[in-house]
Amino acid sequence: MTQTTTFVSHSMNQIFDIIVVGGGHAGCEAAAAAANLGSRVLLITMDMGRMAQMSCNPAMGGVAKGQIVREIDALGGYSGLVSDASAIQFRMLNRSKGPAMWSPRTQNDRTIFTIDWRNRLEQTPNVEFWQDMVIDLIIEKDQVKGVNTSLGLQFYAKAVIITAGTFMNGKIHVGLKQLGGGRMGEKSSRGITEQLTSFGFQAGRMKTGTPPRVDARSLDFSKMEAQPGDENPTNFSYLSTKRLEKQRPCHITYTNPTVHEILETGFDRSPMFNGNIIGSGPRYCPSIEDKISRFKERERHQIFVEPEGWDTVEIYVNGFSSSLPFQVQEKAIKYIPGFENCKIFRPGYAIEYDYFPPQQLMPTLETKAISRLYLAGQINGTTGYEEAAAQGLMAAINAHQNINDLAPLILQRDQAYIGVLIDDLVTKGTDEPYRMFTSRAEHRILLRQDNADIRLTELSYNLGLATEERMRLVDYKNKSIQEVIASFKEESILPQEINTYLDSIDSSALKQKVKMHKVLTRPRVEIGVLLDKNKVVQQRISSIQERKEEILESAEILMKYEGYIKNELEQASKIKRLENIKLQPNFNYRAIKALSAESREKLTQVKPATLGQASRISGVSPSDISVLLVHLGR
Repeated sequence: MTQTTTFVSHSMNQIFDIIVVGGGHAGCEAAAAAANLGSRVLLITMDMGRMAQMSCNPAMGGVAKGQIVREIDALGGYSGLVSDASAIQFRMLNRSKGPAMWSPRTQNDRTIFTIDWRNRLEQTPNVEFWQDMVIDLIIEKDQVKGVNTSLGLQFYAKAVIITAGTFMNGKIHVGLKQLGGGRMGEKSSRGITEQLTSFGFQAGRMKTGTPPRVDARSLDFSKMEAQPGDENPTNFSYLSTKRLEKQRPCHITYTNPTVHEILETGFDRSPMFNGNIIGSGPRYCPSIEDKISRFKERERHQIFVEPEGWDTVEIYVNGFSSSLPFQVQEKAIKYIPGFENCKIFRPGYAIEYDYFPPQQLMPTLETKAISRLYLAGQINGTTGYEEAAAQGLMAAINAHQNINDLAPLILQRDQAYIGVLIDDLVTKGTDEPYRMFTSRAEHRILLRQDNADIRLTELSYNLGLATEERMRLVDYKNKSIQEVIASFKEESILPQEINTYLDSIDSSALKQKVKMHKVLTRPRVEIGVLLDKNKVVQQRISSIQERKEEILESAEILMKYEGYIKNELEQASKIKRLENIKLQPNFNYRAIKALSAESREKLTQVKPATLGQASRISGVSPSDISVLLVHLGR
């Protein structure tokens, strides 16, 4: 892959539309989106060789996260395209559950992932680069004007997006050893936290961790359970990206009581237990020492053995995240089946870093205290590449809209997981690393992985971000799905055509011809089998060629779950009435004595943009919302 670099001249009055600070997943999506919308962008990162680095596991997607990647893609972002280009395995998780739970996931070649991201950014007009550390912001009259760098340079912009990841005052822990850094081998950044707290921002500390990386040549995979990819892999992107023709397997093995006993010998030197780490860690992705401490009744924990690429022997030991001393990690890991002769490339470690509680942001991700300053990614208290990338994309869209006096894009909870993510952050805040789950979305049957393009592409296209090609594909898909549904609702199937199949799946036989739509709604009946049995419908939909498999899947979901989807749409419509009632940011809640004391305090702190957002604030009761409705004359 050819690489070219665009350098910024060392002029003291270099002016851009938007400056993006940080080249991780949030920063890369932000730079791409802002530039594709037409803004002149400067991406400042401390190491251009590590753009969108997969600092932790070499994978994209998963439960709820896969839906986010598809939403980013539908909006015109790059994460889905890069994931497809670097995939070494594809799996659709939760196929045994309902379609609201189906979640795409790729295992990726982490080197190709980073190179592909950089190539795409370098080929994106309006993106310029500067390799340096931003040490503080240029702020005048509560509005950001630019940044100062460690080389003594100033760059000016109409808006700034900070996507600093784990680098702000980052501290790495391996046992009692502490190193300053944002990732192993990379220095931390300093200055921004101190400056923002001087402006009244609240800051906190969080931690995350990563497991050891080991040599595949030293492992015995015959003692593990192979975990292959899907037999017919698909893609993340709704564009026509190339599908995998070969895949690399992952493997599963388990810890045991001996492993746990060895790990416990190092607890007195664990920064998590001895007080060296003060930040909150991810509850849903705990370290191995945290797991054996919290779940003492469990004799074993799963270990996922994940290759880091096509041609490397480096293995990511998912499930063995640790900050224990290296000697303890090395001794314990050799008692895991298949790891008896394991050679470690680098130990697991914990990293502690600064974040800003996200209730200090508006739903656009602009800070309330300083105008045209946006925060995105782990700086807002989230964990995960996908959550970070989504925030970077939305911050960039809204920064571009802001500096051009255009309406913001705020996705609602019934429109996207991205809407749920941002609403949760700015409304409820978080005091532990926030990770997306399907259970966080009350309308998840509407927010499926198969329909993200239908939900979001037109919105993005109208902004000027999604391309003509994306819009053409969505229009084709929509039209094709409706053709399939109409055919199934209008055509019937005869008992002699289908009863043998129905008997094979323990479904009652037909006594007369029945509309195909009605037969499809039965449990275990598959659309592909019905199509094989009915030549008339086959002929009616014969014009559908492009991505036919995905179109049939979406049509099947819409027909099988028609009642559930209708109910969710009605519920969302009722809730949306509150979203349409705007609240002024300077609204004096303390003056309304009929509100509870807690409600007055929380509403004043969050400054909700709508009554709907107010209703989701912890501590604000339905009776408080009724009081506000009366006060607003509703």
